[in-house]
Amino acid sequence: MATRNKIYFASDIHLGSGSYDSSRKREARFVRWLDEIKDDCAELFLLGDVFDFWFEYKTVVPRGYIRLLGKLAEFVDVGVKLYFFKGNHDMWMFDYFEKELGATIITNELEIERNGKKFFLHHGDGLGEGDATYKLLKKFFRSSLCQWLFARVHPNLGIGIANRWSTRSRAVGGKDYSKQSVQQAWLVGYSNEVLKTTHYDYLIFGHRHVPFDVLLDNGKSHYINLGEWVHFTSYALFDGEKVEVKFFDPPKGAVISTKA
Repeated sequence: MATRNKIYFASDIHLGSGSYDSSRKREARFVRWLDEIKDDCAELFLLGDVFDFWFEYKTVVPRGYIRLLGKLAEFVDVGVKLYFFKGNHDMWMFDYFEKELGATIITNELEIERNGKKFFLHHGDGLGEGDATYKLLKKFFRSSLCQWLFARVHPNLGIGIANRWSTRSRAVGGKDYSKQSVQQAWLVGYSNEVLKTTHYDYLIFGHRHVPFDVLLDNGKSHYINLGEWVHFTSYALFDGEKVEVKFFDPPKGAVISTKA
């Protein structure tokens, strides 16, 4: 049996977006990947937007995703440490995954050190310059008032509206991500600013949907974006020495960008 000594990172699976059939196929693909890594995975970091919508009522959660949740339960049961980051699509996670899966829920950033390497982890939304409107919306959506108000809406209506919105989510739009390169610069600039006060070997984000591995200004640290699972099926692996961005069942012509 393989030694559990590897750390995996993934984000932006956007389960629930698009049609029911396309979401189920995406879930099945992600579960196949989990099966592939389960023997050597020590820690699994899911950096946000695992779901295209998520809200936990006191006694109700969105239906579906049984195969994913069952597989994650298998991971936890054999000792894998599981981390869920709140993304901009699934920021309304509370304690369900903590109670049912023993997961650690991360609201903002997480700083860790593994095998002498320092990591800065964040979903990536609302950081750096720009996105002023979203930053205001994020502050409101994460407020206890907004969450209290939504909790007053009956689940049939609240989750129903969200699911209908998810079928038109931009996450399942076209494959032309060329304009994302400009937006990537926000996180590159943010990463370089962070490094002015604290050294990290790897600053890893999701959110922007393009797999990136960019060497930062100090010539030592890397900004990594995990891409997504709608088109790229990309993830990152830390083998104890270095982090690499990889593809599972990659689409034709999939590449990792080194320029923002």
